[in-house]
Amino acid sequence: MMELDRIKEKYMREALKQAKKAEKIDEVPIGCVIVYEDKIIARGYNRRNTDKNTLSHAELIAIRKASKKLGDWRLEGCEMYVTLEPCQMCSGAIVQSRIDKVYIGCMNSKAGCAGSVLNLLQVDKFNHQVEIEKGILEDECSAIISEFFRNLRESKKVKSKTN
Repeated sequence: MMELDRIKEKYMREALKQAKKAEKIDEVPIGCVIVYEDKIIARGYNRRNTDKNTLSHAELIAIRKASKKLGDWRLEGCEMYVTLEPCQMCSGAIVQSRIDKVYIGCMNSKAGCAGSVLNLLQVDKFNHQVEIEKGILEDECSAIISEFFRNLRESKKVKSKTN
């Protein structure tokens, strides 16, 4: 394996650690890290139900932290590693923040806006386009999401049988 691939996997593993934090609090397990000059400067995980806030997606939490750390809303020179393809809201924020590149673990055929449903990260008419690389630790990223929803369906079946 090339050194570059090892680095990408290292950062995606950090994003997976964040996804596991979300899973522990019964949130959809999505995690994200932002890297600047080969260092993680921000981390985030999904907290929508916990915070009772639509905006509490992993990517938005990480963007907020990275902006605070760098003292600028512009995150030029930064790269994002996210376990699941960003939604339309997060994709818009990624473009607005001027992040250079997004590494995606697995795609989201129902709500993904980095190529699945739409590709908001690379709209020619926008003043910024984001480079995309897909499939970093895809199996692990896909497994954590699939397992979460499988368990959720099982627990709903159990509940409906006991009611």
